[in-house]
Amino acid sequence: MSSPLRSLFWLCVLGLVAGNAAAPRDVTIRFEHRIDGRPLGLNQQFHTNAFGNRFRVTRLDYLLSDIALRRPDGTWMNSEDWFALISVETKQTTAKLTAVPPGDFSAVRFHVGVNTQINSTEPARWPGGHPLNPQRNNLYWNWQQGYVFLALEGRLKKADGKLDGFSYHLGNNPNLMTVELPLKLNTRIHSTVDLAFDVGTLLSGHELSKQTSTHSRKGDKLAARLARNVSKRDAFTVEQLSTDSFQSFAAKANTGKRIGTPYRLSVSKRFPKAKLPEDNPLTVEGVALGSMLFHDPTLSRDKTVSCASCHDRSHAFTDKGRQFSKGVDQQIGDRNSMPLFNLAWHPAFFWDGRAATLREQALKPIEHPKEMGAKLEDVVTRLTESKAYRAVFAAAFGDEQVTAGRIGLAIEQFLLTLISQDSKFDRAVRGETKLTNQEKRGLQLFVTEHDPKRKLFGADCFHCHGGNLFSNHRFADNGLGHDTRDLGYHRVTNDSADRGKFKAPTLRNIAVTAPYMHDGRFKTLEEVIEHYDSGVKRTDTLDPNLAKHPTKGLGLSSADKQALVAFLKTLTDESFLHRNLKKDSR
Repeated sequence: MSSPLRSLFWLCVLGLVAGNAAAPRDVTIRFEHRIDGRPLGLNQQFHTNAFGNRFRVTRLDYLLSDIALRRPDGTWMNSEDWFALISVETKQTTAKLTAVPPGDFSAVRFHVGVNTQINSTEPARWPGGHPLNPQRNNLYWNWQQGYVFLALEGRLKKADGKLDGFSYHLGNNPNLMTVELPLKLNTRIHSTVDLAFDVGTLLSGHELSKQTSTHSRKGDKLAARLARNVSKRDAFTVEQLSTDSFQSFAAKANTGKRIGTPYRLSVSKRFPKAKLPEDNPLTVEGVALGSMLFHDPTLSRDKTVSCASCHDRSHAFTDKGRQFSKGVDQQIGDRNSMPLFNLAWHPAFFWDGRAATLREQALKPIEHPKEMGAKLEDVVTRLTESKAYRAVFAAAFGDEQVTAGRIGLAIEQFLLTLISQDSKFDRAVRGETKLTNQEKRGLQLFVTEHDPKRKLFGADCFHCHGGNLFSNHRFADNGLGHDTRDLGYHRVTNDSADRGKFKAPTLRNIAVTAPYMHDGRFKTLEEVIEHYDSGVKRTDTLDPNLAKHPTKGLGLSSADKQALVAFLKTLTDESFLHRNLKKDSR
């Protein structure tokens, strides 16, 4: 250890031993989740409330902001950087208050939701990993111009044993929830505060079967009541306070010299900020190599199939209308080819999410026996034998070495540049054109929930396909029924709650990506809309936002269905579909 580092090390040790009372500390707030005092397990047992409603919870997400600690003199200390996303499903259950000055504090206060100023500000300002980045939290209402403060979804068991769904989304400025809890906190040492949030208290006084949804539209009394339950009842309680010193571990970014010319992406400010891989910075040379590999059949066993064979640009990188793609030896695949664009915002890849990164996704088809059927070591040998390829690898990575890892990195770079953001819908948002009355009607249906009890008769599309990316990128059972030959996400998690769940694809360019669904069962958009209108099959894993619809269906009129199709066609980005790839690098 060098002398400066050794000195720094001992200063840190001495600071810990002596208490270093003047140094700022971190306070970690951990959240447990319960229901009527019992641990909350998503997709697990059914609970019974005071009205006899039997239900289980499948989602609980909420935002925390304006976190503050009360000083002995009654004033509050806070920081503009103290935000948190709490998500039970993804196990994000902590808020960290950094650089808290030493002292005694007698209470903690926070908002569930965000204040009026933040709620009215364009969300693109937040970087990729920030709790308020819409792509990270999946809690932004583009349609209502603001955040969902809290999302609670689940399944409701009716008296006949059949399952409905419920979906309670609290948002809009009047429903901002304030929580204040007394505690005795000494921040001269690192501290951890354990809080418990009880969903039973949130739902107190509400009969689920009478109103299965709220999206906090103006005048919705249920949203206001649920928000009051969080603010005024003992929904949150202090369970424990402990002291410890925490350290965090993160992947180290590649800080070495960049090889090649930086590649500049131009992305709409209406899109959330993307978190690009720090260890694979985009370069003109890397993107060019990735494009070459993507279009080269040399990567397949018999040199007949490339990535582009099943992902054609003019069809938004799907397979030109085929239900299933043909691979080597004319073998037929098992699933419909997914579109490839706006991938920088995806948390996982393939219909079942089995790849966590694009570089991993890029390599799997090469070795898949029904797709390209090759061995990676053979592909590496072929490319190494090519003088032209060695030169391009050298330009992209600094030397001529060809490896499977570099193949994945190069294709990842190319795929990250595929951005679709200039459809008629986008131009209308910018004020450059106008939607027709029929297209406007389709948009209205798209963003309106279906709740006849509140005289709302929308198509309820926005839950899974909301936001400017037109997908929440989550995995859901969308009512196709369970096919034991392909249970989707269940293959990856082996969790029975994930049977029949598949990734929600983006609806951008949807008019050119037929056929639809993971198995390509629907040939037209009209068939897709008919499915959601009256063809949803009820299973125990059906998404709550579909399960809450009447069993007889949505009752959309013929004119409604035509309007939805008209709106969906406004999401086609002709400039993206027909762009010359050679002009992309700049």
